[in-house]
Amino acid sequence: DEEFDELCFEFGLELDEITSEKDIISKEKGEEKAKGASDVVLYKIDVPANRYDLLCLEGLVRGLQVFKERINLPRFEKIIPAEGEGQRLIITEQTIQIRPHAVAAVLRNITFTKDRYDSFIDLQEKLHQNICRKRALVAIGTHDLDTITGPFTFTAKAPSEIKFKPLNQSQEYTASQIMDLYRTDSHLRHYLHLIENKPRYPVIYDRNGVVLSMPPIINGDHTKISLNTRNVFIECTGTDITKAKIVLDIIVTMFSEYCEKPFTVEAVEVVYPNGKTHIYPELAYRTEKVKPEYINKKVGISETPSSLAKLLTRMCLKSHVTGNGNHLEVEIPPTRADVIHACDIVEDAAIAYGYNNIQMVIPKTYTIANQLPLNKLTELLRLDLAAAGFTEALTFALCSQEDIADKLGMDISATNAVRIANPKTAEFQVARTTLLPGLLKTIAANRKMPLPLKLFEISDIVVKDPNTDVGARNYKHLCAIYYNKSPGFEIIHGLLDRMMQVLEVPPNEENGYTIKAAEGTAFFPGRCAEVFAKGQSIGKLGVVHPDVITKFELTMPCSVLEINIEPFV
Repeated sequence: DEEFDELCFEFGLELDEITSEKDIISKEKGEEKAKGASDVVLYKIDVPANRYDLLCLEGLVRGLQVFKERINLPRFEKIIPAEGEGQRLIITEQTIQIRPHAVAAVLRNITFTKDRYDSFIDLQEKLHQNICRKRALVAIGTHDLDTITGPFTFTAKAPSEIKFKPLNQSQEYTASQIMDLYRTDSHLRHYLHLIENKPRYPVIYDRNGVVLSMPPIINGDHTKISLNTRNVFIECTGTDITKAKIVLDIIVTMFSEYCEKPFTVEAVEVVYPNGKTHIYPELAYRTEKVKPEYINKKVGISETPSSLAKLLTRMCLKSHVTGNGNHLEVEIPPTRADVIHACDIVEDAAIAYGYNNIQMVIPKTYTIANQLPLNKLTELLRLDLAAAGFTEALTFALCSQEDIADKLGMDISATNAVRIANPKTAEFQVARTTLLPGLLKTIAANRKMPLPLKLFEISDIVVKDPNTDVGARNYKHLCAIYYNKSPGFEIIHGLLDRMMQVLEVPPNEENGYTIKAAEGTAFFPGRCAEVFAKGQSIGKLGVVHPDVITKFELTMPCSVLEINIEPFV
């Protein structure tokens, strides 16, 4: 297990956990339910989302074998049948509105076993979830070719005109009935919305009108694959032709190793509504040229061109040195749709070299790091607030609309708050425009603590601002609260004076700070003052209004100070 874990790490994968079906069930549902489940060891392996070729056992094993230099990368070959003998898939123009693209291929004389068959189905499921975006972009159908006769037609018809026996069902249904049938199906109901409200549903027929499938929902029962299936017809329909080609390439390259002639695929001719034809699968090999020094520079190593070529070949990218050793010619196989740019090749070279083998070096550019002035000021103020006997709280940046509006006696439109479009819970609907609700909620949660409670927080608040590129702006606020049997306004006022003292702001109008009587909806009338400093209003202090206190489920009076500290940076 440890060796395999090590191998996965070297190959750029992660062995997530080693478990068994029994373990999984007992963890989720308890030991009772797990009785009789299998003890076979299962490896849970994390595969990067771009490596579709590692999503099944066949591809993973092949990739690791090539990486360990035990085998050479197989060469995939498409066989184009003689004129008139191959299969054809005809696309009609009715499909243009719904799923305009289709590609197909045939695996001849394949031998399935239980494990291979399970892996075959599993791979389709993983591709559906991943590159196919839950079947929205591509839907895969695999059929027993010996039960049907070509040519095949991909068309779209009104739901009432489509009638067939869906996979693993006992009777025929029309397309509309099938939709109703699967509305409660835990697995298939997630795909119904893709075509549900369309006037026509996509469907694939053979020459005799047998339904192969109604993509992206379900295959017909007539063509279902069993362990005895020898010839498999694979069709991928979708809204994205590039993804459809990739999906088809992955499936045929993974499972053609079980054909009588390994790694060969029989091509299918696809006929478009305009009469043009194309042969699929493309199984395209292409070559890219990369400079060895480019790879060395980007990764931070100094390998010879020939050893880089060897590293890339181990990653299934067959490479050799050309032109006096100043170029690498890299062949990209059809399994590696993730290689789009030279940097993808560089990444593979780095994986094969081993991230742990790359020497750490001090960067060539020297820069002196410094703390952001605003954060430095925040740190200093936090120390002084703590020294003044206040305890720091850290509360959520998101809160409910009531917290910043109704409970503080304001209207939500007046707060200028940034709203979350699709909040998951009522607690997290808007970004806070004031730190006060967070501290009041903290006190409500700590009512059993001995009085007085003295809390503070220095954090960001968010308000809408049409003048910024993102439409909102953050301000760093300081909020302190004193909660006791008496309001303690003098304590909060004293704290303000102390903060100004440590900021070296004198108490005068010219270049210092002053406080003036004001009104605020959250404050007790006549017990609220506005703080002015640096020629601007920076916040308020005062005794909290009894209504606000009750709305936050508190019972004692409290006074509070909230100011913006950015002018003091």
